[in-house]
Amino acid sequence: MKDKYFEKILELALEEDLKEVGDVTSRAIFADDMTTAVLYSKDSGILAGIDFFRQVFIKVDPSLSVTIFKKDGSLLKPGDKVAEISGLTAAVLEAERTAINFLSFLSGIATETDLCVAAAKENGGAVVLDTRKTLPGYRSLSKYAVSVGGGTNHRFGLYDMVMIKDNHIDASGSITAAVGKVRDKWDGAFEIEVECRNLQEVREAVSLGVDRIMLDNMDPNETAQAVALGDGTVSFEASGNMHIEKIKKYSPTGVHFISVGSLTHSVGAFDFTLKIG
Repeated sequence: MKDKYFEKILELALEEDLKEVGDVTSRAIFADDMTTAVLYSKDSGILAGIDFFRQVFIKVDPSLSVTIFKKDGSLLKPGDKVAEISGLTAAVLEAERTAINFLSFLSGIATETDLCVAAAKENGGAVVLDTRKTLPGYRSLSKYAVSVGGGTNHRFGLYDMVMIKDNHIDASGSITAAVGKVRDKWDGAFEIEVECRNLQEVREAVSLGVDRIMLDNMDPNETAQAVALGDGTVSFEASGNMHIEKIKKYSPTGVHFISVGSLTHSVGAFDFTLKIG
């Protein structure tokens, strides 16, 4: 799998870990020794980023042989054999931490996404979305992991969808004025989503025929009332510090989407270990 952002991040990651010298410990101890190392899962969850893991080893030493036993989307349990790397011991150890860091980060996102999607499906079926709350430079990787976990990507940036938020509304004077400016500028080139803070704003947004309404920090009861104001053409998105327990409460309200920022900004790493043979 090719990702231009990953290639840039990988260059930086290896540069900060190895500089021009490399792993001074492993190069001294192992010299030209050869080995076979095995990657094992230490957690339960969803694997994501295995090809990025492979690319790290090949970048460090193209002569390394990497065999993959589990594909992205696989359900892992502790002790599962995920991959095997053969070649110079020093090269394997130079790539080890960077490769596992990427894999742990992405598998953590995919695992949490899978849990959120399951919670939504069991309680009304709302679609789980990610957000732009990502580590700078890691957005495409993070959103890839969300998709592996069964989630759906929201807009990738500020360039591919109009989202009129509170600051835009306040600066324009009203939702009507903000939507009017957007339509004058882009003439239907982009889908329009409007963030609404109360039912009055929902009514206004519905009357304008926007594509989607984000219900910002409304409780489940108010969210259900907002959805009932829809005309059948607008979709609704619940947002605001969402997590699994809140998803269980908001999915039955009838919202079409639930956006979960924590998927890409505060999920724990998935635990792997690499054992040298």
